[in-house]
Amino acid sequence: LFQGKHIFLRPIKHILLPTKRNCMLFSSNLNQGITPKRMAVKLNAKGEQFVLQGHPWVFSNNIVKMNANAKSGDLAVIFSKNKNKVIGLGLYDANSPIRIKMLHSSYDKVEINTSFFNSKIQLAYKKRLPLLKTNTNSYRLLFGENDGFPGLIADVYAEVLVVKIYSEIWLPYIHNILPLLQNISKTKTSIIRLSRSLENSKNHTLKNGEVVFGVLKNEVVEFVEHDVKFSANVIKGHKTGYFLDHRANRKQVGLWSKNKTVLDVFSYAGGFSVHALYNGAKTVTSLDISSQALAIAVQNGKRNNYQGKHHIIADDAFSALKKLIAKGTTFDVVVIDPPSFAKQASEINLAKKKYAQLADLGVQLTAKKGLLVLASCSSRVLSDSFFNINIQSLNKHKRNYNTILKTGHDIDHPVSFPEGAYLKCGYYRFLD
Repeated sequence: LFQGKHIFLRPIKHILLPTKRNCMLFSSNLNQGITPKRMAVKLNAKGEQFVLQGHPWVFSNNIVKMNANAKSGDLAVIFSKNKNKVIGLGLYDANSPIRIKMLHSSYDKVEINTSFFNSKIQLAYKKRLPLLKTNTNSYRLLFGENDGFPGLIADVYAEVLVVKIYSEIWLPYIHNILPLLQNISKTKTSIIRLSRSLENSKNHTLKNGEVVFGVLKNEVVEFVEHDVKFSANVIKGHKTGYFLDHRANRKQVGLWSKNKTVLDVFSYAGGFSVHALYNGAKTVTSLDISSQALAIAVQNGKRNNYQGKHHIIADDAFSALKKLIAKGTTFDVVVIDPPSFAKQASEINLAKKKYAQLADLGVQLTAKKGLLVLASCSSRVLSDSFFNINIQSLNKHKRNYNTILKTGHDIDHPVSFPEGAYLKCGYYRFLD
């Protein structure tokens, strides 16, 4: 059936790295003993249109016909409704309303094997090369759907590779994909991180934070970001250990912080704070609700040489900002980078109100001729909406200002479809 439609689906073969010894070093726990099936799928007109446009998601309500006993990780071969030709390949996800995560959308012939995955990884790596030519050894090698690996993230911290799996669809394939990532990144240690749903799943034997290749001497790994030293707890830290997406913005804020007083709100591990200190800020205040995160921020600062003062405030951001305003405190540079406020559609309106509140508080805390930097990582709050909220809040204060910069994703977080974009950041310079 499948070969008759000019598509060849061969079993994933074991990957051979330079030496057999290296292959043997990978944990046998990676191989879950799951054999995926191939199944024919037909979609309704709307679903077929999305596939032909290259969108990586097929929702359950777009599926017209498929196997009844499908399991997560099975290979979905999608046929066109009328011409009965193969238009795409994806992985079936039994646990998500996004029922099929697309791997390939085209009428072209393709083989799903290690070469297929390797070519995607090679392409992703090439996109990151300009970043790796700087003094930076931390980067996102795979950005999920945007690099053709839906539900899979791979981050590199110096010589440590951290792969986070968000969906069971990768369980039959991860033991073959991981050596490819290891090989191209030239890392010496590989770690598996799992989403909460996967941690609770009984369909595998993987453990969150498991070292599956090499040796990890310390779970806190030091790395370099545009000359600045940082650290990531690759076992217990958020996501894969650190937030790499704001790298370019951290560098920019640092360059504009020389001899300035800086407030870093929702500072977490001190990304903006440390860049500001490294670049000669007079004083930097890191504000976060987590004392543990602030301790990491302080330690990250000490990994570098700086002359300024580093203060910390452990408090709820909204409460702490109001207290600073009541005291009449202002800063030359104010950075407000909150966590996602809208993880589901029902939270969008509340998120917008919170962004407006933060912009309002930020204006009051920014000194004369100061710089206010407002960021959002809520994908459900679109870029235009976020920037409009900022402008409306700033205009209420009748202070003269210029919007000097708007940014999105850094080079290692490419965007290949609308929903893949989430990061936006606006820079507002006050003229009085």
